[in-house]
Amino acid sequence: MRLEISCQDRLGITQDVLDILVSHEVDLRGIEINEMGKIYLSFPNMDFENFKHLMPKIRKIEGIDDVKTIPFMPLEREQNQLRALLQTLPDPVFSVDTKGRILLVNDAVTTSLESERQALIGVEIDELVKGFNTLRWLESKQRSNITQKVRFIEQNYLADILPVMVPDSGGEPILAGAVFILKSEQRLGQQLTVFHQASLDSFMSIQASSKIMKKVVREAKRMAELDGPIMLYGETGTGKELIANACHEASRRKDANFLVLNCASLPDNVAETELFGYAAGAFGQTSGKEGLLELAQGGSLFLDEVGDMSPQLQAKLLRVLQDGKFRRVGDTKEVKVDVRFICTTQKDLAQLVQEGRFREDLYYRLNVLSLWIPPLRDRKMDIIPLAETFLKQQSLKLGRKVPKLTKSCVDYIQAYPWFGNVRQLENVLYRAVSLLEGNELSKEHIQIPSSANEMSFVTENFEGSLDEEVKRFEKSILQRLYPSYPSSRLLAKKLGLSHTAIANKLRDYGINKKSVKI
Repeated sequence: MRLEISCQDRLGITQDVLDILVSHEVDLRGIEINEMGKIYLSFPNMDFENFKHLMPKIRKIEGIDDVKTIPFMPLEREQNQLRALLQTLPDPVFSVDTKGRILLVNDAVTTSLESERQALIGVEIDELVKGFNTLRWLESKQRSNITQKVRFIEQNYLADILPVMVPDSGGEPILAGAVFILKSEQRLGQQLTVFHQASLDSFMSIQASSKIMKKVVREAKRMAELDGPIMLYGETGTGKELIANACHEASRRKDANFLVLNCASLPDNVAETELFGYAAGAFGQTSGKEGLLELAQGGSLFLDEVGDMSPQLQAKLLRVLQDGKFRRVGDTKEVKVDVRFICTTQKDLAQLVQEGRFREDLYYRLNVLSLWIPPLRDRKMDIIPLAETFLKQQSLKLGRKVPKLTKSCVDYIQAYPWFGNVRQLENVLYRAVSLLEGNELSKEHIQIPSSANEMSFVTENFEGSLDEEVKRFEKSILQRLYPSYPSSRLLAKKLGLSHTAIANKLRDYGINKKSVKI
């Protein structure tokens, strides 16, 4: 139970209140007095009969203006607010006494050290945070705030070290200890990037630990600042839409719409009305409808799998690129738009042009700024950081603790070829976390098809000639790779052979889009 007593400034008034508490045998647990003329008392709950006699006696004391119950003491509120703030900070925080012994740590410390909070209390901070003599600094005369480079769990951190001073009515404040706030290089880099390059913060969500992906992000950032069409090549699931959206957010068009049309998933007539809209009276409609081109005015239009666009749509899109004008379906009135196109494709557009399936003039209009997004198997350094990011995101959604990846799991997912790329990795981890019962994710929790389904090995009893066995093995390799490299040019580049040689082999083995499921 807690009381707030409003009173006048009279000598001995607090003693009078305490005398009444003693007479009622109240076990006083806490008392606070502020400069505003209020006394706060904390004591165990008491039965109603005793309480109804206590309150009138306190009110009768000379100088008492009011007495009421309150839910918490001011210091309790302050302590809990500070505790909540401390625990939610993502940076490791330590509080130490005047001898450098740990009094308090936040969740970021216990998580980093994988240790219980109680096990850290009383430990000298210099045992955990290297590169700074805490005791020498605490015993020195100059104890102002300092920033020091230190080592924590074998990583570099920048530490803000702040002395804790308690006011003393008799003179100088008294030292009570210190607070250490550690910031990692990664955290500092993120904060500086946000501070200096707010327009490019959309790229921070793209995992780029590998050299090849860092190069992709660098080039994408430069392309974002320009205004020409962007063509993103790459397999399914590599994150082409994520990069397209980041380019839009980092461009001068970021305040306008970023709209998406999947050219492969819609019939031609539906894709045409979605893109260009239609006029009143068309299709028996009493009113017209704006298409994505009009809705994206001033912004960006993302055309996913543009290689699957029909010849009719290709012709109409070419006119938009040339003149910035188009007509709605069923209308004669021209509409002028200013839209940036960002396109993706898994296909070899140059080969489609040669085959007459994609307009050459449209190809050169769209292929102004091109970027190849590498498959996940070619950027293995990104696999574990991506996995850890997905685990955190999915654990947060599921309201559970983030599980740790065991060594066997790390080795397994790093070695797997991930033909479904980043999307496959995310889906596999989502399933694993959703069904996980413990706090460790091992190889057994990862359910993915074997990467060697089509592989076989020759035994000593095999039938046929060496040439026949080599051809059979060659065919199995091409069948496995074709879904990820569905053109002779892409497959030739992957295998280091000429386009003609691969085209002949695909024809000889009957490997094409009809025979192999892509």
